[in-house]
Amino acid sequence: MELNSGQSFVAVHARLRAAILSGEIAEGAVTSQATLAERFGVGRTPLREALRMLQREGLVISQPNHRVRIAELSSEDAEELYIMRIALEAVAIRVTVPVLTSADLAELDGLMAQMDHYMKLRDHVGHREPHRQFHYRLVYAAGPRVSERIDELFDHAERYRRRFGAADTWESRRAEHRAILDAVGDGDREAAADLLADHYLHTVRLVFGELDPDHDLARLRETVAIVAPGAVDQIR
Repeated sequence: MELNSGQSFVAVHARLRAAILSGEIAEGAVTSQATLAERFGVGRTPLREALRMLQREGLVISQPNHRVRIAELSSEDAEELYIMRIALEAVAIRVTVPVLTSADLAELDGLMAQMDHYMKLRDHVGHREPHRQFHYRLVYAAGPRVSERIDELFDHAERYRRRFGAADTWESRRAEHRAILDAVGDGDREAAADLLADHYLHTVRLVFGELDPDHDLARLRETVAIVAPGAVDQIR
């Protein structure tokens, strides 16, 4: 999809961000502002502001002569990403579980059904939104600032899931989502936090199995021991 040259920097940012997260613009690629403006049909002024936003988010790196590099996927970045996700969400789910209503639980069950539907059709694009909403409902009570940060980290993790998660299966993932939801339904926030961390550590094992099998996840291990001790055995 191209954007016309009059588009706001917000729209330009959203389009470029989506292209980076999906891999449409490859990680590590070096390009120029002129090339991006032509490729996406946008003006230079909104493009520059969009790139500044992406730089603050850590998705692009500014280089001399109006050139930019798309941030590479790396073991250090991946570990920091999952340190932040697990630390924030293990706390946020503990805050959220006690305030969930029967309507909230019904919504979570419905989102599970939607995920099942899309995965039976092998529609990974369709699956993405109910999956995002499922995880959002588990942590929303921590507040909008926390939720916004969690949502951003969810998107960053998508770069790694898409690149290194090919060996994954929906059957195992479904069981993990179901276990989290059962703990939430029982009002057991400690178990919910441990199961959520375990769910993310499943992804960590897949990512690092391909990205950097020898990387020492000491910082992540310490984080999990503090915020979700019941899941610490799941990390090497």
